This record gives sequence, structure tokens and C-alpha cells, in this order.
Amino acid sequence: MLGNITITDIKEIFTVFSPKGRFAKIENRKSFGLSFCTDGQITYTHNGKKIISDKNHAVILPGGQTYTLYGDKTGNFPVINFMCADALCNTVVSLPIQNTEAYIKDFEKLRSLSLFDGNRAEMMSVFYHIIHRLSAQSPSCKLIMPAIKYLENNYQNPNLTNAELAEQCKISEIYFRRIFASYYHTTPRQFLIDIRINKAKQLLSEGVLKINAVAVKCGFSNQYHFCRVFKEKTGLTPTEYMKQYMIYQI
Repeated sequence: MLGNITITDIKEIFTVFSPKGRFAKIENRKSFGLSFCTDGQITYTHNGKKIISDKNHAVILPGGQTYTLYGDKTGNFPVINFMCADALCNTVVSLPIQNTEAYIKDFEKLRSLSLFDGNRAEMMSVFYHIIHRLSAQSPSCKLIMPAIKYLENNYQNPNLTNAELAEQCKISEIYFRRIFASYYHTTPRQFLIDIRINKAKQLLSEGVLKINAVAVKCGFSNQYHFCRVFKEKTGLTPTEYMKQYMIYQI
């Protein structure tokens, strides 16, 4: 879920004091939220499902959704409200974490940066660092990371298969596809195609290689297949893309 998130804005950074017995209904939440816990415990309820927020579990709060919360134990809950390019989730999501203190340290740094204008780039860097660490702690991410590393180093191979990727993780191909889809919300095949197309865009904008050479470098079996997939993904042929986006000077 967090592996390919694009943050567009950080809206608010604050800490909520939640006493024991507190009940609240959040209606049509205006943004997504990431909440940690320094002490205490909250139970969120959404669509009949209960999700715990405590020192060992951060939560992603869904934008545009309505849910309730109950204070099981008095405590403090740092919150980062943010916007992202695509819908991140449509329910409250629990994220098991280790070393809560490290996340709170980054949260405090983020909050300090927000006090002054001109710190947006550094704020985004700190927040992406938080997101990356949360993503890396995900059991699903740890399980399929060997395949991702292998894919990044071998995307040029036109014969790369799901079975080969699953083998890197020491799991069955069926289980690999299911875990991959639950984490990245796409298939391994589409993920690979996206990497190849992004690399093709880079090469085409540089304008050094001919189209057939770009196809080979990006792992397509032939130029025809490359041109067809590129047009489907971008709306432009490789030639049209090159003419429109070629970098002529630095």
C-alpha cells in the first residue's frame, strides 16, 4: 500500500490527547492521516471492523470516510494529515511497528519544520522517510523484497517470469502473486511493464538511442510489442513521445 504512494501535500501535524472513555465520530474525513501512539490505546471502528492504535501499531486514517473511535486507555497520539495523488485506502489500516521512539523523533522534527515557511522540501523528505520505514516493516514487503530487488536488476530480460520472481522469495507462484497484489495493488506483470515504460521514457527523452534499441534495453521482445504497449500506457507512440519530450539542452 505504501510502497508506491505519491504525497502531494502535508496538511497538519499535531498531537491528540485522548482520555479513557472518549468517544468520537469522524465524518467524511478531509484528508488521509497517519497516527502514532506514545502511550494509551484507541480502538477505531469502520464498517464493523475494529482496529487498534497503540505503541506497537500505527494507523492510516482514510480520507473521505466516516468512522468512530473509542479511548481504551488515556494517551497521546501524534497525527500527520496529508494528501496523496491516488486513493490510498478506504478503511482504517493497522501498521505494526517497531521502535516507536524513532518515529516520534521524526514526527517532532516534522512538526518543528512546519513552523517556518520554506521548509516544504525537507518536510516532504522527512515524511517520505517515515513512509519508507513503515513500508519496509510490512511483513508483505519483507516477504517479496527479494523479488523486487531481482526485478530492478533484471527488468531488461524479456523472458522474466512470475515463477522466477517467486523463486527469489522461496514461495509458490500463486502465493507470490497474491501477496504482491495485496501490497502493490497491481500484478507483478503490470508492475514490471510500468518499470520498463518509465525507463523507455527516460531513454526516449535523451534521444540517443533508436527506438528498436530502446525496446531491447527496456526488456521488450520486439519493437512492435514495445510500440503497442508504450502507446497504451502513454497515449503517444515512442516517436511522438521523443519529439514532444526530448531534452535538447542543459
